[in-house]
Amino acid sequence: MMGIKVVFPGPLSTIQDAGRIGFLRAGITSSGVMDQEAYEAANQLVGNQSGEAVIEATLMGPTLEFEEDAIVAVTGADMCPQVDGIGAAMYEPIYIKKGQKLTMQMAVNGCRSYIAVHGGMDVPVVMNSRSTNIKCQIGGLSGRALRAGDRIPVPELTCSKEEIDRILSRKMKKVHYDTNVIIRVIPGPQDDYFTEAGKRTFFNSTYQISVDSDRMGFRLEGPEIENKNGVDIVSDGIAFGAIQVPPSGKPIVLLADRQTTGGYAKIGNLYTGDIPKFVQLKPGDTVRFQKISVEEAQAEWNKK
Repeated sequence: MMGIKVVFPGPLSTIQDAGRIGFLRAGITSSGVMDQEAYEAANQLVGNQSGEAVIEATLMGPTLEFEEDAIVAVTGADMCPQVDGIGAAMYEPIYIKKGQKLTMQMAVNGCRSYIAVHGGMDVPVVMNSRSTNIKCQIGGLSGRALRAGDRIPVPELTCSKEEIDRILSRKMKKVHYDTNVIIRVIPGPQDDYFTEAGKRTFFNSTYQISVDSDRMGFRLEGPEIENKNGVDIVSDGIAFGAIQVPPSGKPIVLLADRQTTGGYAKIGNLYTGDIPKFVQLKPGDTVRFQKISVEEAQAEWNKK
């Protein structure tokens, strides 16, 4: 089993996959990648099956040294990847030779990059997933972010030359992420807790991503949302993209590492198809919300 040595981890790089499904009743959230589209693209480019683990890098990417030849793809936020100091293309497979280093910089577009390696990453499966849950300290490498000196086991590249050439011929269109986006929201399930004025405020205001944001959720800075008689509810389940409004009136969009249940009213939920561009926002970027019905969301999703 070959490995990848972490020379520099970046501010927050974790091993993630499609998520830890089926354990919400035990209080274990799904975790997994924030940007499902960029994640799937990375695995497809290197010829992996759906669901293989990747590295998710936030704001700035890692520097990785490869102990054997490998085929790698980088998708999502543009962190200007280089192999031994020479620029490497995003959304295209990269052949990296033994001893070479993949270096990534600060993101110049977007917030989260995904690094996939042909064959996946051979870290332990915990509750049917390799995803890192830092709060529970499970998955990935010892349930934590990557550190300098870590070694990530990956299978040896055993493809024939013809198979390698076939993989390297793949290419996808690079994704550009805007810093001011419109995100569609399905109202509910507790939108009746808010006044009509409060709902108008939510759907007609511009909100800014707070510096106090992470994989658990994005806090939004902007106009307060008026409620009728408070926002406390009997705790119920929290979906990816649920928008809670605490007593402060400032919305919080809950994401991959969210809590499994919550006791504040939810004014709406992000439309799943818009989550990838939302999670690529950085602190200081802005968002406006647009109302969409369940039926409209389903019809839009079926077009994909």
